Amino acid sequence: MTITKLAAGNWKMNGSLKQLGEAKALAAAHLSPTVEVLLCPPATLLAQMAHVIQGGGVQLGGQDCHAAPKGAHTGDISASMLFDAGASFVILGHSERRADHGETSLDVADKVEAAWDSGLVAIICVGETEAQRDAGETLAVIGAQLTGSLPHGANADNTVIAYEPVWAIGTGRTPTDAQIAEVHAFLRTNAPDAGVRLLYGGSVNPGNAAAIFTIDNVDGALVGGASLKAEDFTQIVTALENS
Repeated sequence: MTITKLAAGNWKMNGSLKQLGEAKALAAAHLSPTVEVLLCPPATLLAQMAHVIQGGGVQLGGQDCHAAPKGAHTGDISASMLFDAGASFVILGHSERRADHGETSLDVADKVEAAWDSGLVAIICVGETEAQRDAGETLAVIGAQLTGSLPHGANADNTVIAYEPVWAIGTGRTPTDAQIAEVHAFLRTNAPDAGVRLLYGGSVNPGNAAAIFTIDNVDGALVGGASLKAEDFTQIVTALENS
């Protein structure tokens, strides 16, 4: 089975109108047609980014959505609003959402269904804390998150799974190749569809991307800080193309 590789950039709570030039430069780069490239900016930049990347090889995604299609939910954004702004993907269940907002896997599953209903592909994040890894609970934690966050009907067309060890996000630390391989093999075995793309996330940068992409069952990356600069992200995309 041929799986299209995916490089997804998560800008998190970073970026301004001035930084849209980075998105424009990325869209203008000669990106590989064999790698799907995605940027997920803050909601305030979605519509503007959709305009500057138009015609380029970059897709647009949101960083979260509400489970309801509309209503009295001040400060939230629905999946249909993301779609209306030009998004085709949405990140759900990121560890920062689980930790900062107390999101449970059941909450994530409800959001995933809302994303599907609005025509968005859901990127579902799973990952263990450092304490959980040290306790030997990594696969049990990830298995529970995966089971709880995946509604019935998940397949390769509507779902991507991203493994992001919490202790490696934004720290400059990465798991060993063997640790990444173990988790990705587990995800491949337990994914609802053999074609579901499996991404690694957690301090991915131009210096370590090529090595990470040689690991079995790694179909791409969910990139944080390195996606804010077109030059850095382009190097990661190139490494994925050559893997």
